[in-house]
Amino acid sequence: MHDKGPFRGHGHAQAAQPVTTPTNVIINPRTCEIKCTHCHVSASAAIAITDALDPAHLFNELSSPYIRAQFYSFIPSLIAPLPLSLSLSLSHSQRSQERPKKEKKLKMGVAQNNVDMEEGTLEVAMEYRTVTGVAGPLVILDKVKGPKYYEIVNIRLGDGTMRRGQVLEVDGEKAVVQVFEGTSGIDNKFTTVQFTGEVLKTPVSLDMLGRIFNGSGKPIDNGPPILPEAYLDISGSSINPSERTYPEEMIQTGISTIDVMNSIARGQKIPLFSAAGLPHNEIAAQICRQAGLVKRLEKTDNLLEDGEEDNFAIVFAAMGVNMETAQFFKRDFEENGSMERVTLFLNLANDPTIERIITPRIALTTAEYLAYECGKHVLVILTDMSSYADALREVSAAREEVPGRRGYPGYMYTDLAQIYERAGRIEGRKGSITQIPILTMPNDDITHPTPDLTGYITEGQIYIDRQLQNRQIYPPINVLPSLSRLMKSAIGEGMTRRDHSDVSNQV
Repeated sequence: MHDKGPFRGHGHAQAAQPVTTPTNVIINPRTCEIKCTHCHVSASAAIAITDALDPAHLFNELSSPYIRAQFYSFIPSLIAPLPLSLSLSLSHSQRSQERPKKEKKLKMGVAQNNVDMEEGTLEVAMEYRTVTGVAGPLVILDKVKGPKYYEIVNIRLGDGTMRRGQVLEVDGEKAVVQVFEGTSGIDNKFTTVQFTGEVLKTPVSLDMLGRIFNGSGKPIDNGPPILPEAYLDISGSSINPSERTYPEEMIQTGISTIDVMNSIARGQKIPLFSAAGLPHNEIAAQICRQAGLVKRLEKTDNLLEDGEEDNFAIVFAAMGVNMETAQFFKRDFEENGSMERVTLFLNLANDPTIERIITPRIALTTAEYLAYECGKHVLVILTDMSSYADALREVSAAREEVPGRRGYPGYMYTDLAQIYERAGRIEGRKGSITQIPILTMPNDDITHPTPDLTGYITEGQIYIDRQLQNRQIYPPINVLPSLSRLMKSAIGEGMTRRDHSDVSNQV
């Protein structure tokens, strides 16, 4: 058996008993010979090459050959029934005398085999067909070996369509996966799931300014693909509280009731409380048109001179908006010329609900890159956080968790804090992230869980009043319930005007 190809001279019996551990193999890329280290025990886990390739061409310096292999018996440590098709990619690079030999690992989804190769790489991807149920945006998998919390999975439907998901819950060999593109068409017969071992990362680049993306971070403006400068975890990295610097200096919005009465500091997080039927979308678009850094007065030879920074950018994320609202934002940004400094993320109402959970995180990851790596002062506008909270409630209900107030999950405070607390300034970094999340209060109820919890986390609020709207006052911002807790650090001599505080108190 195997008198041709890589197995020549290494015979294995076709019928053998299963072994309890995966079989190790040693590959010599120069002779194209594969040896089984357990051949003296059993051939049950031996790999049989079905495509006999010429060794002279197999490891050509410029080629990346592809080999299809099969396991012909059951290995207990591999959960799925066999024969199991595995795809192996062998790549060979030109040997360099300066570069030492490296030991690579054969990754088989749940099992790992050590492979000793010279300048070669062997990778094996394992796919599961163990879908046991679908509940809303969730897929339940069984007999999964070693799933990890927040691990990203690739899902292939029977028609070849690819979708992405994320592990939400792990219980032994069971895993609950949330699918970002929806669960329509997923079955337990043809759908395969592959665990990547990675967390969800998004590509980031300075070229994202002036571009439009969907809620998953894919371009939708018919422009060229983004050439990423880095791939960052959308959950962000923990910031040491001692490394944070106090927010100061002002970001102007062009709206007098905010700039004079409730000034916003760079690095502050201050929500905009609105309700259905109020012009919060128009106010958000106006802020994007007019926002900028306040001219800072700098001392030069005992004289005060105007200095202005132009490293300002806006990241705008819309969640659960209808097509009319999405077109309004796109048209407004493009017509007034502000699009060149805006990165726009749009999650539509007909998009999968689960996508709304990752949209603000992708937007904030982009903002962190622009602020801390590119040195820009970034204003992040998130609308509508109430849609985000509703998506969180839907996923919680699908997971059959114990509900909290009005059906929202008990961990919603923590989840919202993970988003809001990504604003701020870091010592030693030039940039800053300022957040203005927009919330629509159901029935104008400020005690609703979403605005109520948001108020505990953020540093003030801007309140849009329906009575002022009925009186045709624009913008209908009520300054009495509005508050900016960091206003004092953003105004005064050297930042705005010496009498700014007095004027605000007098008005």
